[in-house]
Amino acid sequence: MANTNVLLREDIENLGARGEIVRVKAGYARNYLLPRKLAVQATASNVKQIEQERAALLKKEAKERAGAEGQAEQMKRLSLNFERKVGEHGILYGSVTTMDIAEALKERGYEIDRRRITLREAIKETGEFTVNVRLHREVNIEIPVIVTGEGGATTPAAAAPAATEPSSTEAVREDNAEGSPEPGAESEAAVE
Repeated sequence: MANTNVLLREDIENLGARGEIVRVKAGYARNYLLPRKLAVQATASNVKQIEQERAALLKKEAKERAGAEGQAEQMKRLSLNFERKVGEHGILYGSVTTMDIAEALKERGYEIDRRRITLREAIKETGEFTVNVRLHREVNIEIPVIVTGEGGATTPAAAAPAATEPSSTEAVREDNAEGSPEPGAESEAAVE
């Protein structure tokens, strides 16, 4: 398969940073990177042009990083709470996804793309979780996410009131364990 060298114009996860020359498959470059202007062919003139732009890129990069660090400092004390319908054993009807987290952050004034939120899989049960948010290539922050059932319950056991007195069916079972006849056993004895 044919490979080609391209010069990245933007940071691309798992490929490289802006300004780097990387070797990729020709089809990937032709069909994805070049049409979206994420990269240009790594010709001598393009490399020379990028080197001239590098000073401006470094200033822009420093400004973006400083902004991300400031935003991370503001978000340190942030905690997200989600209240969802819960079935048995604390399993949610539905789930909490990166889109839900991005919307909750937007409501609090933080505009973060959902693709920058790292979640291995959607949250499908109640409890406390930690979600990683990539604000910049070098700035990550962990945000606690608390998922509770409607009414604030975290698990079905927490939602159920504590039983202090045995119910009437539990009292009958305890009597049967002591050797007293079960209901209906008296009628069988009378028939004999």
